Amino acid sequence: MSEETAPAPAPGPIPRYFRNDAELARRDPFKQLMASLNRLITEFPPHRIPPGGGLYYGPISVAYLFFALHNLYPDLTLDEFPMNTWSAAYLEQAQTHIKDYPGPKPTKCGVSDDIMSLLALYAITAKDPDTVKEICDFAAVTIEPDASNEWLYGRAGYLYLLRLVRGAFPDNEEMLGLIDDTIDEVIENIMSSSRPWKWHGKAYVGAVHGAIGIITQIVLTDPGWAPKLEAELGALLSYQYESGNFPSSLPPGRDRLVQFCHGAPGVVASLVSIEQYFPNLQDRIDRVVAKARECIWERGLLTKEPCLCHGISGNALALEGKQFEHFLTYTTGHEIKSMGKDGMLEKSDDPSALWCGEAGRAWAWAVADKRIRKTFLGYNDI
Repeated sequence: MSEETAPAPAPGPIPRYFRNDAELARRDPFKQLMASLNRLITEFPPHRIPPGGGLYYGPISVAYLFFALHNLYPDLTLDEFPMNTWSAAYLEQAQTHIKDYPGPKPTKCGVSDDIMSLLALYAITAKDPDTVKEICDFAAVTIEPDASNEWLYGRAGYLYLLRLVRGAFPDNEEMLGLIDDTIDEVIENIMSSSRPWKWHGKAYVGAVHGAIGIITQIVLTDPGWAPKLEAELGALLSYQYESGNFPSSLPPGRDRLVQFCHGAPGVVASLVSIEQYFPNLQDRIDRVVAKARECIWERGLLTKEPCLCHGISGNALALEGKQFEHFLTYTTGHEIKSMGKDGMLEKSDDPSALWCGEAGRAWAWAVADKRIRKTFLGYNDI
């Protein structure tokens, strides 16, 4: 067979990440935020996003982005509409399918639950006490012995929703009492669960399904529990690989994933949020974070479509200063198209989503533009 007629070699698998060897660069964050939001409403208008996903993906997640942006940019408009109008439009898309949502159950009662997320957003926008009572009633679901404890599908995610709602009623003693009583009940159930905490039979370490995510949600919701979690957090710090990364689960396996959900970025973001509550561990935490950031800088330019959960946007938020800005340059529309043309892009299953797509990229640009704390919306922003 001649060279001209020989078949082209089959493309190999896309590598997990590409080398971080370009000169430091920066893009205008406000310009990129607006470009991202325009792509979001053009390519994924409310009626085109299938229902489901809570704050993690789907229309509620996009609504939550616009809700947060309205607080940061109260005068900003997009196609002549303010951010809160866009938030309402995506929420309406979710509400039209409310009968399709099964509602929370012990194995799905975290931030990915649609009913709980919808009620939480309604409670804080309408300042409606009856809705708060409905949310707190869901504690009955989470006390079942087989309830998950992690953030995405479990009790820790319910704590985030309760924290979110609590912030909307600062002067209502009755509501605060009800929410705090519910929080106490949920935390006590998490703390009385057998260790290590497991999800689907595995002892995960990371932010989305694992121990660091559970500890973070407990401590941000009620810092009074920090002393009782100090030994557990100390043990978790010891799992760091020599590379600076963290294992996905225990016992530790191969050192592979460097992303928010499994690996150093989620651990770094969590530790930065809670270290003030662990003064005895402060020096250790600082060393762990510094070493982890070296790993993210080296291996964090992922070929998965840039996003918060498992992409460059989330990894950027775990970095500081010029490194943070440099990582964001790989999340522009132009750069994503270039990666696709080069065969170096693994496309998202939920390209509009807050945690898996464009809405999350917009959040990272807003953080850069406003120079606010580098938080993950729906995880450690409150």
